[in-house]
Amino acid sequence: MKIYVIIPAHNEDAYIAKTLQSIVEQTLVPKKVVIVNDNSTDKTAAIVSAYVSKYNWMSLVNTTSSEEHLPGSKIVNAFNQGLKILDAHYDIICKFDADLVFPNNYLEQIANHFKSHPKLGMAAGFCYIEKNGHWVLENLTRKDHIRGALKAYRKACFKQIGQLKPSMGWDTVDELLAKYHGWDILTDESLHVKHLKPTGQSYNKASKYLQGESMYKMRYGFWITLISALKLAYKKGSLQLFRDYMKGYFKAKSNKVEFLVSNEEGQFIRRLRWRKMINRS
Repeated sequence: MKIYVIIPAHNEDAYIAKTLQSIVEQTLVPKKVVIVNDNSTDKTAAIVSAYVSKYNWMSLVNTTSSEEHLPGSKIVNAFNQGLKILDAHYDIICKFDADLVFPNNYLEQIANHFKSHPKLGMAAGFCYIEKNGHWVLENLTRKDHIRGALKAYRKACFKQIGQLKPSMGWDTVDELLAKYHGWDILTDESLHVKHLKPTGQSYNKASKYLQGESMYKMRYGFWITLISALKLAYKKGSLQLFRDYMKGYFKAKSNKVEFLVSNEEGQFIRRLRWRKMINRS
């Protein structure tokens, strides 16, 4: 299967060489890899250029955006800059972060899942972070959710969901829309990916309001948003996060921010979310 990979990168000189090297060492090497250097002020571009000069299937795109870390829109806009230079002759397209180290069988195993499961729309392994010298499962990971750091999409699914939404919550709404269109989601617990920079360590307060805004934009409604915000804040051990999430939700509602999904898709999403909450309780 033809695999294309897009890696948005902003000031990742401490990690990106390890990411690219782990891709070079794959048992199934991707046909094309595009690294989007998004307004980096460190040595990211120089490190990527050294790899591009050695591997003709790698490309570098330089783009300029805001220096502010805004989860969602910034990274998806960078991804889309990479997408523009790619042709459509792929079977699987991946969006990877620039701070990951993949086991060398990662892409081969992902391709095998897509080959053996025609209705598989998205697939991934799991992120592990280092704690006290040991690699442990990152606490944001759920077995039924693919992290935004390491998404792989079948082309037909990617097209049907309207590609990636430039908004906080893009890596949740893509799965919900995939399920709406009848695609399956798979996470492979045997694929342990090292996540060198834990999620959220560079988020600022403004970006945390976006979490609540994204729940509004996905048409969760008040009660699902309230329960989701409580769970997320509990995981992070911060009551202030709960306040930020809810403030973001009500701010978006007051400003009548545009939804990411249609009314019909929203009804499906709410039914799905309630069913999962009830099953977990």
